[in-house]
Amino acid sequence: MTEKTDVVLIGAGIMSATLGALLRQLQPDWSITMFERMDAAAPESSDPWNNAGTGHSALCELNYTPQNADGSVDISKAIDINERFQVSRQFWAYGVENGVLGDPSQFINPIPHVSFVHGADNVDYLRKRYEALSRHPLFDTMQYIDTPDEFARRLPLMAKGRDYSDPVALNWTDGGTDIDFGSLTKQLLAYLGRAGVNIGFGNAVRDLSKQSDGSWNVKVRNTRTGRDRTVNAKFVFVGAGGYALPLLQKSGIKEMAGIGGFPVSGLFLRCTNPDLIEQHEAKVYGKAAVGAPPMSVPHLDTRVINGNRGLLFGPYAGWTPKFLKDGKNSDLFKSVKPNNIFSMIGVGLTEMSLTKYLISELLKSPSGRVNSLEEFVPRADGHDWELITAGQRVQVIRRKGAGGVLEFGTAVIAAQDGSIAGLLGASPGASTGVSAMVDVLQRCFPGEYAGWAPKLKEMVPSLGVKLSENQALYHEVWDWTNKALHLTDNTSALAPN
Repeated sequence: MTEKTDVVLIGAGIMSATLGALLRQLQPDWSITMFERMDAAAPESSDPWNNAGTGHSALCELNYTPQNADGSVDISKAIDINERFQVSRQFWAYGVENGVLGDPSQFINPIPHVSFVHGADNVDYLRKRYEALSRHPLFDTMQYIDTPDEFARRLPLMAKGRDYSDPVALNWTDGGTDIDFGSLTKQLLAYLGRAGVNIGFGNAVRDLSKQSDGSWNVKVRNTRTGRDRTVNAKFVFVGAGGYALPLLQKSGIKEMAGIGGFPVSGLFLRCTNPDLIEQHEAKVYGKAAVGAPPMSVPHLDTRVINGNRGLLFGPYAGWTPKFLKDGKNSDLFKSVKPNNIFSMIGVGLTEMSLTKYLISELLKSPSGRVNSLEEFVPRADGHDWELITAGQRVQVIRRKGAGGVLEFGTAVIAAQDGSIAGLLGASPGASTGVSAMVDVLQRCFPGEYAGWAPKLKEMVPSLGVKLSENQALYHEVWDWTNKALHLTDNTSALAPN
């Protein structure tokens, strides 16, 4: 017998949890069912050790501020990402004040965001970046630092043994955050459970089929018993990380024509020396290597997980044909379809620099990884660091002309009739998840959206307004979210890992 529900959410990560929380606030009478193939919440991309936890707001990520041919710096993408992150902050603040979320210090903590470069040309670029961004209201607290004494005072771990004959510079912003998206997801899921959402762990979605009435039959297998069941839903959201691609392909929606995916995994060095962890309190991002994807921008990253400070460096790119860490080696090959094969072949021919980069990373020895670390931590000792495998990402490949193009970013795919949607891609991902899920609501529920608008504005006061063009509102919501999320506290009180 086919079960019925209004909404099916596939995946128990940050995206499905966010959309579920929004829908429960907006339409509490709708029935919602969530399926997760693993036996735990946030097991893949949302796990704190599987993402950078940066709270991507373009304060420090240099790939969001590319340099133009004339030497100027394009800040348009940085502004857009920062605006979207402000939407997330507002929803989280609303959630803390209204019982959707619990203790904010369990998922968000203040930490400086820092851009770091060395070499005369890069220092010149960073100065231009600072001049362009600091004039903008969303970035007006950014500082530019290029003196060795101030560098050493703020980043002692990075200063020890550094040769300052190679000039250095920093863009420093105190208003950054570290986010444990695993903890945030679990708090959202706890709320959904209290609010009557049926959350089924150990349930893998096997197939999606459109029905004549516009609804979807979702075929689900219990991973423990092997028992299959079918659930009929009026709306389906696929928030299954890398596995969203094959599931959306199974749906057969025309919007997936020509779309493929390229999996990239990441490795990090995790510091095991508490003394070193204590000497660094910032998220410091550098410039990506030539040919490296944006998600591979090197960073020395203070993390706050379960109330403890940690320190990561990376990522080092890895490769596997799996679409999830827990996926199958056949994932990539099964995703090749007649409608996307030319897109994928085209990317293989045009992204030779990425291919060379991945090969060089795969061949990198343990000493080679430490050599890369020494750009940030001079005279680093490999015995103080352990190699861990981080998350698996699937970059979007789209059709372009007779071939394809590889996209680095986050993309919402929605059917024209609004009955199904899914999220593909990677960074900025979770940090802009609330904005992405509001986009899903607007695209998939046009009839209800106007009626939801007042409640959405209550949850996200800046919705529909560019904060960069309304400084009074920006300062109002910034002060409110800082207070609600306890971001005036100092992370120095946290214990070392």
